[in-house]
Amino acid sequence: MDLSAHENNVCNFQGDQETRTTNLPRRFSFGANNDVIDHSSQISSPRTSCVSSSSLPFWTTSPETPWTRSPLSSSSPKPLLYHCLASLHRKEGNIFSLTITKDFIFAGSSSKRIHFWKQPDCNEMGFIKVNKGQIRSMLASGKLLITTHGDFRIRFWDLSSSSTSMKHFRPKKIMTLPQRTSFISYYRKVIKHKDAISCVAYNNLEHLLYTGSWDQTVKVWKLSEKRLIDSFLAHEGYVNAIVINQEDGCVFTCSSDGTIKLWRRVSKESSHVLTMTLRFQESPVNALALNLSPNGSFLYSGSSNGLINFWEKERISGRYNHGGFLQGHHFAVLCLVAIEDLILSGSEDSTIRIWKREEQGNCFHCCLAVIDGHHGPVKSLAAVFENGDFIRGLLVYSASLDQTLKVWRVKVCNGEKVKFDEIGKDKERLEGNLSPILSPSWVEKKIQGSI
Repeated sequence: MDLSAHENNVCNFQGDQETRTTNLPRRFSFGANNDVIDHSSQISSPRTSCVSSSSLPFWTTSPETPWTRSPLSSSSPKPLLYHCLASLHRKEGNIFSLTITKDFIFAGSSSKRIHFWKQPDCNEMGFIKVNKGQIRSMLASGKLLITTHGDFRIRFWDLSSSSTSMKHFRPKKIMTLPQRTSFISYYRKVIKHKDAISCVAYNNLEHLLYTGSWDQTVKVWKLSEKRLIDSFLAHEGYVNAIVINQEDGCVFTCSSDGTIKLWRRVSKESSHVLTMTLRFQESPVNALALNLSPNGSFLYSGSSNGLINFWEKERISGRYNHGGFLQGHHFAVLCLVAIEDLILSGSEDSTIRIWKREEQGNCFHCCLAVIDGHHGPVKSLAAVFENGDFIRGLLVYSASLDQTLKVWRVKVCNGEKVKFDEIGKDKERLEGNLSPILSPSWVEKKIQGSI
């Protein structure tokens, strides 16, 4: 069972987080010495609408699908940094989680169906029918899909049938954890979580699955033996995200209690010990992303105050030192993805931001683009590169509480700059003036406290 490190961790959205109305500067990065670097003279970020629906490939749906294609912009703006390939709208219920494989996009929601599409053109391939809905987190790589459900259990699906017949592709369930035994022993051991499983991560080297929950615990499962090997109280609030350093096995967790914790497994034992606690601001932490590069290891965290903090690992001591924070989102950062030298962030302000880290040992970041096609908080993100001779095509998949799933293609040059196609001449189009539009129905629910 081989899972790669680009799995998508799903973060928990806290509906009672405090929102801010102040306009914040958007193209600044703050170094460890609090020096402010203005990148506006180097790169200006565009604000665009989706492309015309006439430019999209043919898209099919099954008669019983709850998904409909959303109308895209009928205007034809100048080609900019990104454009929308597809927009799918769910008639009812929220989309909680996303993950991708080489061939497919999978979406988990409040329903008892896991829908999947062929990527990147979003031709619907079908759905997986399950007994329990509320699929708040999932991850996939290669031929395995892992999903979590409202009964606080984890299900595993074999995707290998895609190699024989793509047209009749149907994932097959191969395992459920924890396994059901006798009624008495099952509940006496308290094996499963007591509340929703909000995030999952996989250790490729040791073949261990980590699950984090709203019950404030983290559980560790050995898949080869189909059993729980460790369970520990990780935080004083919801566990919102887990990421793993695949090089040394270090486990990072974050929580609504405002902390990020580093855990290590005791050698030749199952138990985990706390080695470090990171805390920079008194704000709930909703998302984590870990980026490993030849120049170092960087940990990113998204908080409810709209900031993205980052820490850099010392090569000798192995400690993570706070390097600064990225400021730009108006409201809470709900999800993060790190891919090569890029960091993608989805926010409660309905936008997606793409940041680039300078690979010169100075920890400076700049915002390359702001994608503003959603009309509600962006709950989940996934991304993968399409390599070309001169232009890297970055496919970005985003799910929002506006009940839409969107697919974006972002053009990134293989050099250090981004293809903007005559961007930056119109100052009013700079992302610094961006005023996100929120869904009126979502705003009403937010005010009433029902989200």
